[in-house]
Amino acid sequence: MVKSKLRGGYDVSQVLNRDGTHRHPQSFSGSVAHDAVLVLDPSPGENFGHPVFLFYVDVNVTKKRCLHMNGVYLDECLTLALKSRCQNQLKRWQVGWLPGGTLRGRSITVGRAGRLVERASGGLCVIHFLPLVVGVGDSNLTQKLRCVHGEFATCPQLLPMGSPSLPISSCELNKNTRRCHQQPLATHLSCRLYQTCDHAVLISGWRQQMTFQRHIHNLQRFYRMLRINGFHKDHIKTFFASGGQLPDLENVHPATEKAAIRNHVSYICRKQHCADTLVLYLNSPTRNDGTMLLWDADLKERYSVSELLTDLAGCRATRVLLFVDQSYSGVLSKRLRSSQKHLNVGLLNVTLAGAPCNVIPPLTDGELRKEYQGCQNLPTALWHQKQRQIS
Repeated sequence: MVKSKLRGGYDVSQVLNRDGTHRHPQSFSGSVAHDAVLVLDPSPGENFGHPVFLFYVDVNVTKKRCLHMNGVYLDECLTLALKSRCQNQLKRWQVGWLPGGTLRGRSITVGRAGRLVERASGGLCVIHFLPLVVGVGDSNLTQKLRCVHGEFATCPQLLPMGSPSLPISSCELNKNTRRCHQQPLATHLSCRLYQTCDHAVLISGWRQQMTFQRHIHNLQRFYRMLRINGFHKDHIKTFFASGGQLPDLENVHPATEKAAIRNHVSYICRKQHCADTLVLYLNSPTRNDGTMLLWDADLKERYSVSELLTDLAGCRATRVLLFVDQSYSGVLSKRLRSSQKHLNVGLLNVTLAGAPCNVIPPLTDGELRKEYQGCQNLPTALWHQKQRQIS
């Protein structure tokens, strides 16, 4: 559970721009000053992109006035906030509590353990990310939302996040948000002649209040797993938040560099013989259409399912393995199942490095390292044979 201080008057905005300004001053219905803001997160262990429930709290409001506002009167008036710009914004909602803990007219109920649950019959206007809550008259737009935990869940450990590097003229983003990484990704050095290797791309994005210590732990554990399975450190590229050094990880780049991510994935896929196994680990906040948010809500920093499928279409890697550790993974899975351009995407009956699973006797660690893991030299004749097949 997260909430703001009770008194003083607060306004709500959907998201901050990188320069500190807020993009949509009134992104939620009835977004005006309130005495307090209460946010309930029904899935605190999941990445953001899942529904959260935002309530406005107003004191010194009569019960009659509260009910007229479609609120719930509990000495103070509690009003459920919804997005004002959504497909169902013109639909008439009647809000109120029914016996048994059901919120009338809403797509949420209170479960036996006091847990808020979203029904499948609606919810297109619910909020999926923590809002920006600021004090009235606060020109610095300081976030007032604070986490308070009880028996339900503990507060996540936030990360001290720095801003991306300063703008320079050669950035890939638009003129309002351009920025660049000081050490460009040398994608062209990833593939060598007469050699095929295992490659991996790890993506974990967005900003401070959505990025927790557990996201670093996720990356560290996945990185170690890849290294144990023979992936060379130079062939593991990590795109995390605004970049910077991460313990035990190398080749870390900002997730803000969407063009660099797409160029690298596309290059590995298009280059003949480059990749034996290509692994993608996705661990970012997502919209309900499966779009990954790499930094904020800027269109230039959203990595959509369609864009990812375009980058992986017809990939020349022997196999492509996707580990989708984020909300709304079913959108990507459904698109892949119906696609004829991604036949090598999926978990086959082989190990991560492509070794068979049913060999008797089992392969030794030495045989795995020599014949499957990391990089293998490609016979010259085979390389030329494949080149002729392409031409």
